[in-house]
Amino acid sequence: MVLPVTSANNVKVYTVSEYRTRVDLIQDFEFPEASNRIKTTRDGKFAMATGVYKPQMRVFEFAEVSIKFERHMDAETVNFEILSDDWTKVALLQNDRSVELHTQGGIHYRTRIPKFGRDLAYHYPSCDLMLGASGTEVYRLNLDQGRFMNPIITDATLGVNCVEINPAHQLFGFGTANGTVEFWDPRSRSRVGLLSQPQVPTTFGTESNLEISALKFRNDGLTMGLGTSTGHTLLYDLRASVPFMMKDHQYGFPIKTINFHDGGAGSGDIDNGNDKVIVSDCKIIKIWDRTNGKHFTSIEPETDINDVCVVENSGMIFTAQEGVQMGAYYIPELGPAPRWASFLDNITEEMEENPNRDVYDEYKFVTRKELAALGLEHLMGTNVLKAYMHGFFVDLRLYEKARLIANPFAYDDFKERAVREKLEKERGSRIRANNKLPSVNKNLAKKLREEGNKKNKKKEKETVLDDNRFSELFADPDFQVDEASKEYQLLHPSAPKKAVADSEDEDDEMEDVPSRNTHVDDSDSDRLDGDSDSEDDIVGKIRKERGLFMRDKKKPQTTVRNVTDKKFKTARRGPEMRMGGETGRASGRGDARKSFGTRLKSNESKHKVEGHKMSRTAMGGMEMSFKPKAKASNKKERRPRS
Repeated sequence: MVLPVTSANNVKVYTVSEYRTRVDLIQDFEFPEASNRIKTTRDGKFAMATGVYKPQMRVFEFAEVSIKFERHMDAETVNFEILSDDWTKVALLQNDRSVELHTQGGIHYRTRIPKFGRDLAYHYPSCDLMLGASGTEVYRLNLDQGRFMNPIITDATLGVNCVEINPAHQLFGFGTANGTVEFWDPRSRSRVGLLSQPQVPTTFGTESNLEISALKFRNDGLTMGLGTSTGHTLLYDLRASVPFMMKDHQYGFPIKTINFHDGGAGSGDIDNGNDKVIVSDCKIIKIWDRTNGKHFTSIEPETDINDVCVVENSGMIFTAQEGVQMGAYYIPELGPAPRWASFLDNITEEMEENPNRDVYDEYKFVTRKELAALGLEHLMGTNVLKAYMHGFFVDLRLYEKARLIANPFAYDDFKERAVREKLEKERGSRIRANNKLPSVNKNLAKKLREEGNKKNKKKEKETVLDDNRFSELFADPDFQVDEASKEYQLLHPSAPKKAVADSEDEDDEMEDVPSRNTHVDDSDSDRLDGDSDSEDDIVGKIRKERGLFMRDKKKPQTTVRNVTDKKFKTARRGPEMRMGGETGRASGRGDARKSFGTRLKSNESKHKVEGHKMSRTAMGGMEMSFKPKAKASNKKERRPRS
């Protein structure tokens, strides 16, 4: 955090309320759109300001350096007057011809005046609220009696712009749009003086339609300051009709406010003394000496100025501006920091922003290599380059021209790089789906995610994959599903095989082929060679367990009847045969590593049945011979099939 500082006329002005540098002397010292007026209470503990939008009033407490409350109104405030020593009683003049009286609890009373108001002032001895408007009358609202008194009739045919009361002897002063100032005595209720249209230099255009835009009395009771619509400030002694000091803002804008600064601790020199005049228009605030008119310093905010308030007996200045942030400026040479912000005297120099910013402000530092790339080596040893450490300081304007000549496509490269960075930033801000699978049970997680995407039910995915109760299922290796087990294959018949049974297991399974409970004749053996999708097909299960299911799917399928048909379930029981089918080929593939004699003995030992003999042929077929019994002599003798 730093304090922005300007040094106009070698006088440091610190900005202690800046949004960009996050320096907030008073928290929320702002309005949603703009601020109109700002004033401090007589007890020095609060600041009150009005602004837009919506029209509202905010009170700030110095002890807490933060906003105390805000209150909304129906119309925009033109000006307001604090009636009490604190914030509890306020009178607000609004731009819809209404006057609102607010108390601590809120709005107390609302009334209207015949014409649009321009300014107001409060006369404490008589409790009269003086209201200047666009007509010749100055309306008097007596707050003690609660009624309007007889208005003061002036000669201002164009209206009364300013209403001011002298704090020393209560003289009324009215600055008019006709360019005159009228003085009225509240005791006699009559006009006691008239200041005709002042003569000012015609710096900007003609002096026609000169208006009095600002009026202020000094506490000494004799000095008066006038601000004109042409941007001039005139200081008068009430005992003379000729100004003893005239200053031109040289902007041509009407003067908005005039303040006499008498407090603060100066150095004793007249140039830095306590008697200053603070004048503002919409662009600049100028501070100059009251006795000789010598310029002291100036403040130029980034937005237009609407009002200026000087904190009494200090060097603090508040501004209401055409921006969100209200201004707060501290000038140590004008006076000390306020009591509630005494820490500013200790931190201003420590937190000062770039105290030596003007040493090489308009120069660019380049190395010798960069200087050669720009083609400026011939300037070495001249006054154009200033040697510093391992490089040189070159004028910034010369550097920009040389860089443009050395690389004329630098702007195109910069534009392309900016577009690329913007696209990368947009890509990074996109919402990406997390499709990373866990290390344990990947297939199960993938299946659950796909099912959830198909059903478009987000809750179902979260209950399994994202539920903490099932987190160990996808993290602990002990919960890994063995997809190669027979139990898993029986429960998931359509799942792909990950392992094929060993040849020895296949030989063991061959022994069980003739001992199955379900038997079919030779005419049905071809039907078992085809593909079957029924889970009740026992032969199909055996083929799946041997790993032959995927291979058989590649063969052209034929239409066969299901072996679970009732006809085949009630078929006669007898020895089961597989003639030249997949069993022979599967067994032959498993016995390929054994010798022929070993396979022959193995087959004879495995397939010996009482009264029967089974053997294999050289081409992979099977032969079986048996002796019929006496009771089955009437049956036809079955010829062995090769």
